Amino acid sequence: MNKVIQFIKESYTEMTDNVSWMSYKEAQDSSILVLVASVVFALVIGVADWAINFGLDKLYQVLG
Repeated sequence: MNKVIQFIKESYTEMTDNVSWMSYKEAQDSSILVLVASVVFALVIGVADWAINFGLDKLYQVLG
């Protein structure tokens, strides 16, 4: 049990003293960047899906 308590104490010390946390502004900027990148990626995938679906529908109409 002593090892568990020691681990928790060391973990707390590591998180409070040695980890460099980003500022609120940096976290906000990173979140906005991830949101914009996700939307752009979703749009690209959506357009590609639509184009493939459209192309296959036309191909099936010609062949069928």
